[in-house]
Amino acid sequence: MPYQSIKELPDSVKDNLPKQAQEIYKEAFNNAWDQYADPEDRRGDASREETAHRVAWSAVKQEYEKQNGRWTKKD
Repeated sequence: MPYQSIKELPDSVKDNLPKQAQEIYKEAFNNAWDQYADPEDRRGDASREETAHRVAWSAVKQEYEKQNGRWTKKD
């Protein structure tokens, strides 16, 4: 279920992340969706979708951090 645009992202992403972070999330999710298609490549019994969301959040956290309830770009 790759995302074609940021408009398709889950509300938890759209409602919390700045637009650039949403783009990062979308690209990371889509790449992980392809990369982890084989269940043997995933940890434990995680689904393909769950794994892709984890990878996407991790990618966002490399460039953004949550401060005072808001996501901001790291210095």
